[in-house]
Amino acid sequence: MKYLKVNELPESERPYEKCEKYGPSVLSDAELIAVIIRTGSRNERSTELACRILSLHGGKYGPAVLNHLSFKELTKVKGIGRVKAVQLLCAAELSRRVSMHTTEKSVYFKNAHTIASYFMESMRHLEREQVRVVFLDSRMKLIGEKVLYEGTVGMAPLEAREILREVLKYDAVYFILLHNHPSGDPEPSSTDISSTIRIKEGGQNIGVRLFDHIVIGDNRYVSMKEAGYL
Repeated sequence: MKYLKVNELPESERPYEKCEKYGPSVLSDAELIAVIIRTGSRNERSTELACRILSLHGGKYGPAVLNHLSFKELTKVKGIGRVKAVQLLCAAELSRRVSMHTTEKSVYFKNAHTIASYFMESMRHLEREQVRVVFLDSRMKLIGEKVLYEGTVGMAPLEAREILREVLKYDAVYFILLHNHPSGDPEPSSTDISSTIRIKEGGQNIGVRLFDHIVIGDNRYVSMKEAGYL
């Protein structure tokens, strides 16, 4: 079985040489992915395989499609095996971490839209319900965040004691709760609402303030503060 490698492309089409000569900014999205996967599939160049990857989900995400693909989805693509799938997932995760590290030192959460926009891509495709707590200083600047729970497909607990313990540990003045609904529908349940009110009251008793609780759906969100639950 013949697999076409990057170095078998015509010299003018070799992304390694182009990157070395002109820098990575001149490479197309497909060429960047071709560098990561290195080889194509049978009778298909690595850049052509990269183009097929970019066309997944209707091509609407561009290179960000890697953030929307699971290991299982990637390995269904002809020419993408276990190793290539892991390489692509790790490249996407590294990109996310670099972006988060670069921006988190100057992130201020003034409203629900800012909060939801910041966390949407990292939470909207989770297959299990996850609860995060975000810690803020007196100016609403991000101090840090922590994943507290990861539950079954439809349930993750909200325990006031553990959440407030973490808030005090970070010496936060404000905190934000976030959790996702794997169904894609961000409408909070009655349990979500009652648990949030209990956590808010507990925070007030120890001098910290729950700023909001954001429920993340599929590219949608509900702010419990804006909805009048808090």
